[in-house]
Amino acid sequence: MGMYLDFDFLNIQHENLAPKQGRILISEPLLSDTYFKRSVVFLTEHSDQGSVGFVLNKPIDLPVNEILFDFPHFKGKVYVGGPVGKDTVHFLHTLGELIPNAVHVVENVYWGGDFNSLKELIKEGMVKPSQVRFFLGYSGWRPQQLEDEIADNAWLVSEVKASKIMLADKNIWKKTLNELGRKYKIWANFPENPAMN
Repeated sequence: MGMYLDFDFLNIQHENLAPKQGRILISEPLLSDTYFKRSVVFLTEHSDQGSVGFVLNKPIDLPVNEILFDFPHFKGKVYVGGPVGKDTVHFLHTLGELIPNAVHVVENVYWGGDFNSLKELIKEGMVKPSQVRFFLGYSGWRPQQLEDEIADNAWLVSEVKASKIMLADKNIWKKTLNELGRKYKIWANFPENPAMN
């Protein structure tokens, strides 16, 4: 005879942080969407016009100069940013004012800006791979769509140190859940395919 949990593990009561620029979205463990399965999304924009973010933990095993024509050799990592605009390249960086028109997201993390300025800085050897993350496509939500998905428990909203955004790897989903405490360890350790257990 099985034991009953004293809570619905997918409907864990959290501080209910609101989505906001600079926060992260952590997908619930059963979300099976190709792009968002066990993903962490960094929100770069959130307003009543909608939301934009980038999946941090879906690396592509190709250097950026093999994806972009006429781009200098650079060991910067490339990630799948999301299902929208899959033929576009975006970037997060810590170069601040060195990149004109960059959007300051949080602390020392910036989004986009003048791409030619970035190329020139890379050509001149003034950018380290740890200072830039490239993304193919992005994650986007219409007005109120993200709030509805959060209400349906598809996402957990959390804070993260800005330094972790640039260092995030494919394990950030599990690591972040474990850091949130005991309740979320159930999410972090939940099998990817429960039917197989």
